[in-house]
Amino acid sequence: MAVHTGPDARARDGERPTGTSAQKPAAFVEGPRGVPLLGNLPAFGKDPLAFFEQLRDRGDFVRWRFGRSHALFIAHPDNIGELLTEVERTFDQPDLGIAFRTLLGNGVVVAKGADWRRKRSLVQPSVRPKQVRSYAATMTECAVDLADRWTDGERIDVKREMAALTQLIAVRTIFGVDTAADAESIGRAMDVAQKEIGAEFSGIGALLPDWVPTPGRARIKRATAVIDAEVSRIVSRHRDGDTERPDLLSRLLAARDETGARLSDREIRDETVTLYIGGHETTSSTLVWAWHLLSRDPRVRDALTEELDRVLADHEPGYDDYASLTYTQAVVKETLRLYPTIWLITGLAKEGATVGGTPVPVGTRVWSSQWVTHRDPRWYGDPEAFRPERWLTADLEEGKGAGPAEGTEEIPEYAWFPFGGGPRVCLGTRFALVEAVLVLAVLARRFHLDVTADGIRPVPSLTLQPDRDVLATVRARG
Repeated sequence: MAVHTGPDARARDGERPTGTSAQKPAAFVEGPRGVPLLGNLPAFGKDPLAFFEQLRDRGDFVRWRFGRSHALFIAHPDNIGELLTEVERTFDQPDLGIAFRTLLGNGVVVAKGADWRRKRSLVQPSVRPKQVRSYAATMTECAVDLADRWTDGERIDVKREMAALTQLIAVRTIFGVDTAADAESIGRAMDVAQKEIGAEFSGIGALLPDWVPTPGRARIKRATAVIDAEVSRIVSRHRDGDTERPDLLSRLLAARDETGARLSDREIRDETVTLYIGGHETTSSTLVWAWHLLSRDPRVRDALTEELDRVLADHEPGYDDYASLTYTQAVVKETLRLYPTIWLITGLAKEGATVGGTPVPVGTRVWSSQWVTHRDPRWYGDPEAFRPERWLTADLEEGKGAGPAEGTEEIPEYAWFPFGGGPRVCLGTRFALVEAVLVLAVLARRFHLDVTADGIRPVPSLTLQPDRDVLATVRARG
């Protein structure tokens, strides 16, 4: 596979540049011409994924305009690594708009500087491997309950089924409540909120001042009010209880920073909503896309079920089986490569920021997209193909180019970054991967899903979602 150093004169003629990983200073190229006042926002808003593909085809360092603001698109893994690892030092977390802030508040995803470091130190212990192990039984139990309800030949909406399942897992592991009603109430409000965030982020709302009222902003406020009321009710229930609970919320309520201070009620709300999105939205979407891909590739489906039969035999999967389910992990990783739940990252250049050895002006918004880097033929042979075998490496979970297994390829660090990376890597990464693997293992060892919806397209909102219902026929394995 080609190894790349950065754009050169060939990029101006439409040829993708190649070179070595020891990059020369970046030579920025100009993106497509925009329109007055709005810049490239109309093209970005119409189809963000296609727009980023267009930028990638021009080179690895492409200037464009987000409204009146200067922006820089980067596509090379080395430079994506710079953006991710230099955050807090030379790149800042940008304001992602009022819709985003309305839902997530000032949680660990949004917070900056000392406030971010404090919150991360309080939240991180709740999602360490030891704690994820304690949640694994709930993940499996909920998946088994769903499998027990499925019948051979039944027609299902895969999106609805996976959303309901991961919502239930989320409310049990995060909030410690145990009813489908709680999951459904929060889930409906979350669905509205994430759609409105995506609509505002890629539309004209991204340029409007916070005080301008729009129908979308009214909808997200109403949805957020429902979420806030539910979270407040659940927090009160926890505080009134006299028994210790094993859920994430209880651990956050008990957490203390280095001064002995607790998280405030508002901070508890912000962090639980952030964890809910990470624990529900990302896994639900990943599972839907996994079923879609498996339905279209009997070879991969057969390899998956062979591993499940061999490793699990007559028992349901648990946390201790996770490490042995290497092909199942690879199916999840390959799904996240082709359909990354988080489809873009962005940072704001501060004083001293550089990319590829070239200074970036203060205030420039730097963008990258998992969607286009994950599908770049320089890093992946046959990049549009669903080929889990490419992930059968010694460092499968982290994907850091630890060396390929025989017949697979070596993938550079930050050529796969569905959970971000660097200091601000998603805290729920381990939770999401374990959940996806265990749920897929429970269901796929009993059933195949024949997905019949053709032409499903990804829609970038807060997460990458299918553009329609994903209908399937349940087929019991013989």
